[in-house]
Amino acid sequence: MQFDISSLETGTLVFIGTLVFAFILAAFVLAAGLIALVLAGAGKLTWMVVANTLLAVVHGINSAWDRLVHHASTVDVSGDFQPQPAPSTGTYPRVILRDS
Repeated sequence: MQFDISSLETGTLVFIGTLVFAFILAAFVLAAGLIALVLAGAGKLTWMVVANTLLAVVHGINSAWDRLVHHASTVDVSGDFQPQPAPSTGTYPRVILRDS
């Protein structure tokens, strides 16, 4: 049995066409929304990876600097420099400046 579309009324054809157009439009909006969510998620993931990497690098630099300063403050450098007479008077030893 063959379906004859010419037997349908104009109002029915308009209604079916409107439903088909609405379905196509809804599918397009849903696909665009899904793509937007995927792109937003990928952007957020990329931002979090970059931000956490930068924070880890800064934390590592701060930690290494703190260890270096702590190690430098515990080193005794008094044995490295022997007192020498000053060139002008010949009586005062050279002063080693250290931070406290």
